[in-house]
Amino acid sequence: MVRWFHRDLSGLDAETMLKARGVHGSFLARPSKKNQGDFSLSVRVMELVTHIRIQNTGDYYDLYGGEKFATLSELVEYYTAEHGTLQDKDGTIIELKYPFNCSDPTTERWYHGHLSGTNAEKLLGERNEPGTFLMRESLSKPGDFVLSVLTEENKGPGGIKRVSHIKIMCQNDRYTVGGSDMFDTLTDLVEHFKRRGIEELSGTWVHLKQPYYSTRVNAADIDSRVRVLDQTADGQSEGGSEKKSKAGFWEEFDHLQKLEAKVKKSREEGMRPENKSKNRYKNILPFDETRVVLQSGDPNIIGSDYINANYVKNKLREPEDQKVYIATQGCLATTVNDFWQMVWQEKSHVIVMTTREVEKGRNKCVPYWPEVEGTNKVSGYVVSCLSERDATDYKIRILEIAPLDQSDAPREIWHYQYLSWPDHGVPLEPGGVLSFLTQVNSKQMDFPNAGPMIIHCSAGIGRTGTIVVIDMLIETIDTKGLDCDIDIQKSIQMVREQRSGMVQTEAQYKFIYLAVSQYIETTKTKMQAIGSTDTEYGNLSGLQPKPKATRKVSKNKEEVYENLGAKGKKDVKKQKSEEKKSGSVRKR
Repeated sequence: MVRWFHRDLSGLDAETMLKARGVHGSFLARPSKKNQGDFSLSVRVMELVTHIRIQNTGDYYDLYGGEKFATLSELVEYYTAEHGTLQDKDGTIIELKYPFNCSDPTTERWYHGHLSGTNAEKLLGERNEPGTFLMRESLSKPGDFVLSVLTEENKGPGGIKRVSHIKIMCQNDRYTVGGSDMFDTLTDLVEHFKRRGIEELSGTWVHLKQPYYSTRVNAADIDSRVRVLDQTADGQSEGGSEKKSKAGFWEEFDHLQKLEAKVKKSREEGMRPENKSKNRYKNILPFDETRVVLQSGDPNIIGSDYINANYVKNKLREPEDQKVYIATQGCLATTVNDFWQMVWQEKSHVIVMTTREVEKGRNKCVPYWPEVEGTNKVSGYVVSCLSERDATDYKIRILEIAPLDQSDAPREIWHYQYLSWPDHGVPLEPGGVLSFLTQVNSKQMDFPNAGPMIIHCSAGIGRTGTIVVIDMLIETIDTKGLDCDIDIQKSIQMVREQRSGMVQTEAQYKFIYLAVSQYIETTKTKMQAIGSTDTEYGNLSGLQPKPKATRKVSKNKEEVYENLGAKGKKDVKKQKSEEKKSGSVRKR
């Protein structure tokens, strides 16, 4: 769950936003304009938007007779986790799938958004430096915030460290921790208390010294984060002092490197004497738990099932939505047979190669495909090259693989070789890579039952990891909408737990940010060009929770009605009149 609560939003505004920028299953919560203290849940269902009233009795939250919850967050999480299902009057299931995030109240990196107190304590405890602080949403009262600070009660070796959670209230669009001090922005509040400290009710003083930065960002706001990281990387820290060696993109990437040093996973198969010659680089080996095992290997021959390749999934998504990739090294002359065995075994139809065969005089990958209209026999298969053509920045080859014994039908393989990635560094701009990925994914979709896309460079970790992470992030944005949360550092950490060393350099790390930023801007431009103008009020049917809740849920029709223009109100009256004639209006 993330920042689905929108403080100042009408029903009509919610509809406009969800139709223009959301997807099926996008939802948000907002204060009720009709009943003070209540809330409304607005959900996009296909092309329509429906509204659900949430009652706040002062003791609990519920859907007017359904399950009761202590907080609004618990209620939303309950239905998002599918413990209870929302169902339209006509039987249509209302899915709460993708939170539609509001903009962050600040671009400061110490703001962590939707973070629980327990997780805040865990993060601050890892830093173990008194005075480390972060800010997060209040989960118990949407719209308010909490400043979490690591403090030390007794200074010295025996000092006891604890985390203080200081409530920040939002009153008339200004912020306060209580008392007479009011601030226009959260940044002003933090800067003020960094200078003077905050006195708790117990009389203990809490001091804000160093921020704990978040790498989470609202995808739609990523350009702002890029500017902040670029600015700090130029040598000026956000506190104003010179701190070039520990700022910006380098700081985030350096933290990744330290995290990887703690990953202890077995790579015994790659270290076997029988397999050492199959590794292009002796220290770049696949993790045993995620390695691709060649099923054709002879069980009596040690190492015959080995290839330097790993399955990589987007584990930040739900299991049913996890796209699978195979990340592997560039072929050696001695591993071409193994490579094609993997292609056949995994039912892969798309291969992505992000290197030239030779770069600056160094062999990066042997050509494992035949010349145009030629064939190669590889182990028990014959590989043919049907055609080859040049596109901007890359080559496309259409290959075919078939068993020598003709026991199965030939399979078409599309081979995409990206040629514009420099040997050292990254492309000057990400547009070429984004266009390339669009074509690659479009072709993958042409094969409904295709196995994993196979991606490789030379070592199978640098450019390969960069491509995989960019593709994962773009797919997340396409699925959840422009206003979803993404975390580039966390995404890289996740893929590194499946194949060591994915995304090798700070330049590649920054390139991922720039690629996502450009993708967002391009998507916004396309949406503006299309011009989503469908803002008329649509679905007026009632909702009822099922199976847990027992009473029917009434949508806040009156609230939305007041937000409609004259035409909209006329349409609503007409629909009600027609429903009354047909006897379909429920008594409320």
